[in-house]
Amino acid sequence: MELNADFTKDVRIAYDDNPWRASPGAGVERKMLDRIGDEVARATTIVRFAPGSAFAPHTHDGGEEYIVLEGVFQDEDGDFPVGTYVRNPPTSRHTPGSEPGATIFVKLWQFDPEDRTHVRIDTNAVDTSADVSRTGVETATLFEDAREHVRLEVWAGGTQHVFAAEDGAEILVLEGALRSGDDQMGPRDWLRLAPGSQSDLTAGAEGARLWVKTGHLRQIAEK
Repeated sequence: MELNADFTKDVRIAYDDNPWRASPGAGVERKMLDRIGDEVARATTIVRFAPGSAFAPHTHDGGEEYIVLEGVFQDEDGDFPVGTYVRNPPTSRHTPGSEPGATIFVKLWQFDPEDRTHVRIDTNAVDTSADVSRTGVETATLFEDAREHVRLEVWAGGTQHVFAAEDGAEILVLEGALRSGDDQMGPRDWLRLAPGSQSDLTAGAEGARLWVKTGHLRQIAEK
């Protein structure tokens, strides 16, 4: 299966316009954003766990990265409430599920194969600092290596900037509103900018809280 697999093109997906699809796990549904492969796939997805649902134990040979959007996500390592950012590197193993129910934004098979860094961050508690190059924007780095930079961005109401994605970018709206060109984006809406692309972004009146990833799409777009 290939979905939004041309990484030389920009993609914007509205959460409400993207249907839920059943997964192999009972009580687990997903909204697919991009995908190359079938059940074992390079994939970016929003996944919803009904209360009491779980996947069977499995190993993430290609790594797993997620942020909790709703409820409490759970595995052998603990309970992860809304706002928790997690990286489970290649070779990690767990049994994911949720007793109360949960929704997560998750990326699979997108790690450096040699990466063994586990990350657990409560993004609600991180300190942000002013971005000296962008007035009205505060940021906090969640993860950074030679391949990618993952961060939380908080935009004050009405803030406007041209977002240049030299090596590609992904933006997930966590809270508030963001306008990309003529398109209005709300919570859980997702924007992928191709390498070399840019977009005029404007935060809504109440501001916007964003999960942002940059620098990671150049290599796959050139394949």
